[in-house]
Amino acid sequence: MNSLMENLEETKKYILSKCDIKPEIAITLGSGLGRFAESLEDKVEIPYSEIPGFFQTTVQGHAGALIFGKLGGKPIACMKGRIHAYEGHAIDQVVYPVRVLAHLGVKKVILTNASGGINKSYKPGQLVLINDHINLSGLNPLLGPNHSELGVRFPDMTYTYCPELREQMQKAASKQNYELVEGVYSGVLGPSYETPAEVRMLRTLGGDLVGMSTVNEAIAAHHAGLKVVGVSCVTNMAAGILKEQLSHADIEHEANKAMEVFMKLITDFIAE
Repeated sequence: MNSLMENLEETKKYILSKCDIKPEIAITLGSGLGRFAESLEDKVEIPYSEIPGFFQTTVQGHAGALIFGKLGGKPIACMKGRIHAYEGHAIDQVVYPVRVLAHLGVKKVILTNASGGINKSYKPGQLVLINDHINLSGLNPLLGPNHSELGVRFPDMTYTYCPELREQMQKAASKQNYELVEGVYSGVLGPSYETPAEVRMLRTLGGDLVGMSTVNEAIAAHHAGLKVVGVSCVTNMAAGILKEQLSHADIEHEANKAMEVFMKLITDFIAE
């Protein structure tokens, strides 16, 4: 059985055999946000199912492709969809694509997701800049032997969401007169949505948002030396806040409604 670093090298060689674009910035697209990839020029698309070490996505709204291209003349990598632990994947498999990005030479990663709003001032369709997270998934991608080639055994998580990149994202929002509020993302395992009691608990703990992704990717990316910035699309209010039931179809619908603002925000951010 190959070691993690051997697997990363194998994956890197395969990707480089398909594409010679070498981006320093990458973006992972959450539920309903995949249409952003259509804005790229000179695209090279590689399905996850063809990449060694990658797994095909099974969730609606997560197409499952690694796309290289240019945005405003700048080379970027785009993860169109992600896999989740609730699909039955081990946590090291969930964060493997992020580690591959680091191995390819990416320096900065934009993590996006669809989330439930815990903060009662939020509204469906609103974009929120993640300034911190609470990992309630019960998982951590750094469990087991440390790979010193990637990072240190005990990484400091104080600045997981890079202050410099958050400031740049705020500048991009200001350019289009969009009020980009900041909030704390609560990461849970899923796939069932939270109960009203769990949502009240998360609010008490300081969570503004809740979702089933992102936190472990952020940990792995930060451990590997990537600068991380996170943007969440509030697609619904979390359970118990409004008297309505939650559905994945509604989440995709609200994400699509926010797509125009999202695309302008990310495009301006990358241009900077």
